[in-house]
Amino acid sequence: MVFSSVVFLFRFLPLFFLLYYLVPERMKNVILFLGSLIFYAWGEPVYVLLMLFSTVVDYVHGRLLERLRGKRAARLVVLSSVLINLAVLCFFKYADFLIQSVNAVFGTKLPLFGLGLPIGISFYTFQTMSYTIDVYRGQAKMQRNLLDFGVYVTMFPQLIAGPIVKYRDVEESLHHRKITIFDVSEGLKRFCAGLGKKVLLANNIGELWAYVSGLDPRGMSMLTAWLGILGFGFQIYFDFSGYSDMAIGLGRMLGFRFPENFNYPYIASSVTEFWRRWHISLGSWFREYVYFPLGGNRKGLPRQLFNILVVWMLTGIWHGAGWNFLLWGLWFAFALMLEKAFLGNLLAWLPRGIGIVYTLLVAVTGWVLFALETPAGIWGYTKAMTGVSVSLVDGQGLYLGRQYLILFLVAAVASTPLPHKFTEYLRKSRTGLHMALYRFGEKFIPAAMLLLSIAGIVDASYNPFLYFRF
Repeated sequence: MVFSSVVFLFRFLPLFFLLYYLVPERMKNVILFLGSLIFYAWGEPVYVLLMLFSTVVDYVHGRLLERLRGKRAARLVVLSSVLINLAVLCFFKYADFLIQSVNAVFGTKLPLFGLGLPIGISFYTFQTMSYTIDVYRGQAKMQRNLLDFGVYVTMFPQLIAGPIVKYRDVEESLHHRKITIFDVSEGLKRFCAGLGKKVLLANNIGELWAYVSGLDPRGMSMLTAWLGILGFGFQIYFDFSGYSDMAIGLGRMLGFRFPENFNYPYIASSVTEFWRRWHISLGSWFREYVYFPLGGNRKGLPRQLFNILVVWMLTGIWHGAGWNFLLWGLWFAFALMLEKAFLGNLLAWLPRGIGIVYTLLVAVTGWVLFALETPAGIWGYTKAMTGVSVSLVDGQGLYLGRQYLILFLVAAVASTPLPHKFTEYLRKSRTGLHMALYRFGEKFIPAAMLLLSIAGIVDASYNPFLYFRF
């Protein structure tokens, strides 16, 4: 069940919120827990047991950590939690890939397990691990109520594609939360904005990438190749940031404040800044639970570069079981290591516009590694982008450019803070006309985006969520 579906918008969501708002506060966690299980079981009826297993495992480990606080055995308990979580994640996500790799390298015929990837396992596994680590560090209190802990793990708005929420960020809200009309209104507007990003922008520009990626790169012009990968870059941004907006909006309507996950990454003037703006909750997780424990930047430049390499290798394989994801992680590790070594100082000295162009080139090249699974596909597409042995411009590229020009312009503007800054300008203005425009837009734009998105959902057959496979 995806957010941009008729089933979710017209069946699950109205019925869930009707029950959620009608029951007394002490029953809201029960409704939220049961509703989240139904939401997940709709697409993964068997793997809901796996999610419940992870919930119980880390709940029990949290209780043990509280009992053993200050003792050496506590280290063994937190290590046990991490190993169990990683074992489950690695088995379901990487077992078949490793067997296939062994068969390909050594010519063996080892049988595959043939297990499907549980939706959202990477996200909820990282959440449950962060809980036990934080309890061990004394940064979060142990949760005694299994139901409340289950709500934290299974909460449907951010269950299957984030943002990754640390337990300490919602600990208080799990017990006591007050939902006002203002919260519901703001949450609903945020949800409509995210739905519009997903359906009106990501889905439509994603059709361009779906078409271009199906072409033979040997007969593709340089223009067509660039249009295709730029389309993918916009698609994955509006797809994922749109989902995050919807999750944050739904959380606000439930009485929770989820962390922001995107902050206009395509205006970053360095790769370091880009990753402070893209998938913020994942970057924060790796920084807090991997990079800092390895030593961060406290043990000299060589050790810092090594730590960056480790973190980005892990970030790459976190995204999927494929060599392309490892290459993608190594690509960004290389760029970040260059910036830590010397390039960052140079970029800070140069005009910001040059840094933005450089960062976009690094990011777009990274999307080639991310989107294409085979080395041959990556190499062929890269050659097309550089114009090696292909034409620079052809009729097909010109046709696609004309067809998607308006959409590219809208996507480019929407990926910058300009719309938000204009809205804030109108909101803070004291003139009657500006305030009238703001009031009109505040009510009309979310409603229009909702109606247009619904029309697009009903009419379209192309409606993927790219991050569901992670």
